[in-house]
Amino acid sequence: MILAAAIITSMAGQTLLKGGAGATDFIAQLFDWRTILGLGLYGGAALLYIIALRRIPMSVALPCTAISYVAIALIGHFAFGEALGLQHAAALALICTGVVLLALA
Repeated sequence: MILAAAIITSMAGQTLLKGGAGATDFIAQLFDWRTILGLGLYGGAALLYIIALRRIPMSVALPCTAISYVAIALIGHFAFGEALGLQHAAALALICTGVVLLALA
């Protein structure tokens, strides 16, 4: 449960960081509310991950975070119009397969 919260919080932070990347220049991006909130969420996700590591072996926890790659690719595609081709989709399917196999181990 804590690991899932860490993954979701990290994804929310990454999405906000991407939103802040639309600023006119780097300084404006640093002070954009989305960047500031995104960094806060990213830090919170790290704290949640530390808590999760107290209960879950790192050899399981870290690979499970790979599911965020899939979710972020979908968010990037639907929210930011990023390309999602067949090769990209196949790679994401392999990640999902690996996470499922790991979870069943």
